Parts: sequence; C-alpha cells; structure tokens
Amino acid sequence: MPMTARDIEDLIRASFPQAKITVDGDDGQHFAAEVIDASFKGMNRVQQQRAVYAALKGKMDGSHGELHALALTTKAPE
Repeated sequence: MPMTARDIEDLIRASFPQAKITVDGDDGQHFAAEVIDASFKGMNRVQQQRAVYAALKGKMDGSHGELHALALTTKAPE
C-alpha cells in the first residue's frame, strides 16, 4: 500500500511532537517535507536529516522501502 503525506507526517511527528511539519506529494512515492524543530539547534544539516530519516523507521530502505523519494528540508526555528 502506498504511503500518504499524512503517514509520513505521523511518523515524523512521533519523534518530533513540537515540530512544524509540512509534507507535500500525492503520487504515493515522491514527497517533499519540511521539518522545523528546536531540537535541531546546534546540529548541522546532515545530523538534522539523519534524525528525520531515523523517524521514518526504515520506510526508505532501498528497493524494499515503501517510500521511494523524499526531498527533505530541515532547520531550527529562528
């Protein structure tokens, strides 16, 4: 079953409950997400993105993952 933008937001929200999260995409495989969370303060972008990918709990794991592509933007609030 293809993932929805809501599925992705729910997975991210479980790890980042206070984050501002926006997920766009409607083809079931290609999405774009922006995650803004205070926990990212002091982290570089690679560390931020690794934290979000970890929240996806393996949904992007190679050819067996349910999520094919996610364009990800992360940052701490200003």
